[in-house]
Amino acid sequence: MNKIAKSVYVVVGFIFLGIGIVGAFLPVLPSVKFFLIASFCFVKGSKRFDKWFKGTAIYQKYLADYVRSKGMTLKQKWTILLTASAMLAFPLIRIDVLPMRIFLIVLVICKYVGILVFIKTL
Repeated sequence: MNKIAKSVYVVVGFIFLGIGIVGAFLPVLPSVKFFLIASFCFVKGSKRFDKWFKGTAIYQKYLADYVRSKGMTLKQKWTILLTASAMLAFPLIRIDVLPMRIFLIVLVICKYVGILVFIKTL
């Protein structure tokens, strides 16, 4: 792979890392998926950045166990779901627009189905 392609992977990796960090604080963005994409990009782009990313607290907190075991504990799943639900409850209560409320309810349902059904429980 040439240097330009590797550089693009590194830049894209940092973009997804940034989105993932934002997603760690906003319940609408699935931070783990963005961190996985960032990790993939760093692996493809640079051994140095891959090693750096895998040594960060972000990787250790959000991805290390998931990458090792391809799943999450039930406690991790419920912590994510309940935190996200609590954060989404505020706009659900405050916004008086029916389509937005429906969207938020569908979003919460998708989060529960996605995490409880598609991610293996350890």
